[in-house]
Amino acid sequence: MNTEEYERMYRLEDTYWWFVGRHHLVLTLLQSAYPAEQSLSILDVGCGTGAMSQKLAPFGTVVSADFSPLALSFSKRRGIGRLVVSDAVRLPFRDACFDVVIAMDLLEHVEDDQTALCEIHRVLKPGGRLISTVPAYPSLWSGHDVALMHFRRYVAPVLRRRVTAAHLRIERLSYAMTFLFPIVWMVRKIWPGRNNPKASLIPVPGLVNKMLVRLLTWENHIIKHLNLPWGVTVLCVAVRP
Repeated sequence: MNTEEYERMYRLEDTYWWFVGRHHLVLTLLQSAYPAEQSLSILDVGCGTGAMSQKLAPFGTVVSADFSPLALSFSKRRGIGRLVVSDAVRLPFRDACFDVVIAMDLLEHVEDDQTALCEIHRVLKPGGRLISTVPAYPSLWSGHDVALMHFRRYVAPVLRRRVTAAHLRIERLSYAMTFLFPIVWMVRKIWPGRNNPKASLIPVPGLVNKMLVRLLTWENHIIKHLNLPWGVTVLCVAVRP
């Protein structure tokens, strides 16, 4: 990602419906997996500009890793202290040292996603969990993916094969952002600027933004109990046996 995209992400992550809804989804699943109060050791790999890491802080000790020093410079602005420059295929951590690994929109950025998943397995403690999201459906490929330097988009069966090949046991595999799928489909397939290499974070009025956040929050509570059959995102929760 270029400087402009990181700056946009940093500016919008705390308020824009796309980011707020996805962060809420991860936190909902984390709370569901660990309902009792406990201090977790968490790795946020591919942390980007750090908003997710900031929201994970109440759950325990968070280490934020990203291959981009520029991304970590934005995380540092948020006051995040444990920052590590790291490629996802060579994590600089000892074996079995994290209770949770968050890989939110990471794997699509990694050419060798299988090795990255094996590394995540290595650094997880036995019984530790991976919570991962990836963009769904190769048919939705657009200039958005080019701007964000994606190698691929996924379907659930492909992600299942990758995760199980890394010797992780899948607890949950679902699509997400289901109710917004028609809107995103139109933006990615019909919008005049769909092929421009720029993230499709279209400005919306404040009231519309709030409505979209509420819709995603409602959907996330459904996902807490049910797997959804389609959506813009594929979500996986997996455990190291």
